[in-house]
Amino acid sequence: MRQSRRTFLKGAAAVPFTSALPHITQANVPLGSATLTTVSDGNLMLPGSFIFEPMPKDELAPILTEYGISDERLTPECNLALYRDGTNTVLFDVGSGPDFMPTAGTIIDGLDAAGLTPEDITHVVFTHAHPDHIWGLLDDFDEPLFYDATYMMGRSEWDYWWDPDTVSSIGDARAAFAVGAKRRMEVIEDSVQLFDDGQEILPGIAAVSTPGHTPGHMSFELRNGSDSALVIGDAIGNHHVAFRKPEWISGSDQDGDMAATTRKELFDRITSEQMQVVGFHLPQAGMGRVDKDADGYVFVPGDV
Repeated sequence: MRQSRRTFLKGAAAVPFTSALPHITQANVPLGSATLTTVSDGNLMLPGSFIFEPMPKDELAPILTEYGISDERLTPECNLALYRDGTNTVLFDVGSGPDFMPTAGTIIDGLDAAGLTPEDITHVVFTHAHPDHIWGLLDDFDEPLFYDATYMMGRSEWDYWWDPDTVSSIGDARAAFAVGAKRRMEVIEDSVQLFDDGQEILPGIAAVSTPGHTPGHMSFELRNGSDSALVIGDAIGNHHVAFRKPEWISGSDQDGDMAATTRKELFDRITSEQMQVVGFHLPQAGMGRVDKDADGYVFVPGDV
């Protein structure tokens, strides 16, 4: 299905391929007796309008200047969280696969950098079903790449993308997202495990509803001993305007108002509980902490 000019896929095509090469940076920190790692799936190439279109341009400009961000082109990292507790090896999302963008879909290289192969993954847990998070589900033969893994997704997110009306109601700009998600979900339909907000889906891993970016977007609280971290997916989608102005509507979110409310609640929780965070599109391998200052919030990357 052909997408409209408003999609970032078309906008990304205007960005030179050589401007953003795939990377394999990763962060690796202990979490109690477990280990929390980020595994790179490369990076995206997006037109700035994909995020910035609804934002007040006069207030946006100094923030972009502060962070050295272009209003025309963005190349955010794609960082998949990987949690190992000695029994389970849990991968959060599966990346883009080969069919989304030429600079993304490098999950095999990312796993190799972590000393892993797809068969080492025991569980795949989805934050949501946008292309850069689920299109990497299938290999070249349209079989699950992580063939020994148990697949898990929030019930409300599954129901949204499974609904046949979604493709016609989501809008032309995202219609291909719905088609692509459904095709991949059909492959795991008979084996996927669904869960709800607040449920402990695996030992030490609890689901946290963070809707707005998609209707059923989930984050995950990881606890091991006295240590904790929050895998936030795209609930906080960047390190600049989302941190400085979490109340602003972002063009990347399907429900902008709900996503803004979710961001503000997440920042309150993360800072009050002093939790580590793993953000799919945050820089320097996506793992770090959040500080609050007079201008909003600041992402402080961990050691890479």
